[in-house]
Amino acid sequence: PRLWICSRSVYAMAARTETEWNTALLDCFEDPRTCCYGFWCGPCLACTVSGRFRELYCLPACDVLALLSQLMGVPLCVLASPIFGITISVPPVAVSMRAAMRNRYGIKGSIAEDVAASCFCWWCAWCQMYRELKHRMKTPPAAMMMPTVPMMPAVPMAPRM
Repeated sequence: PRLWICSRSVYAMAARTETEWNTALLDCFEDPRTCCYGFWCGPCLACTVSGRFRELYCLPACDVLALLSQLMGVPLCVLASPIFGITISVPPVAVSMRAAMRNRYGIKGSIAEDVAASCFCWWCAWCQMYRELKHRMKTPPAAMMMPTVPMMPAVPMAPRM
C-alpha cells in the first residue's frame, strides 16, 4: 500500500485492482432488449442510465442540445483534428458519465477511449453503460449476502423435564 503523510495523520491507500467492462462496446447480442431500447429511444435510455447512476435524470438532454447546436452551425463542444481536417461534436454528458462510471467501479480505460466511444457510437456507449449498471445492480454487496435465518445448533438439545 502507498502511504500519504499529512500534517496530522497518515493515510494508507490500498492499490485498487481495475476490471474490464462487463460487456464490450458492440455487444448488442448480449442484451438485445437494451440495444432495442437504445436504438428506438436513445435519449430515454441515456436518461435512465443517468438516473440509475444517481445523477440528474434529464442530464443527457445536454448531449442532444450539443448535437442540435452543431447542426445549426454553432458547435458547443468540439474535437478538432488539424491533421485529418475533421471536427467532431463531443457529447459532454456521455463522455463524463463513462469516465465517472469507470472511476466508481474501477474499470480499465482512458478518457481518450471514452471520447472515442461517445463520439463515434453514442448509442453503443449508453447501451454499454446501461448493461454495466444492470450487472452491478444485480450483484449484491458482500454485506447483503449474510444469512437472515438464525443458525440452528449442531447438536440437538435434549428436552427438559
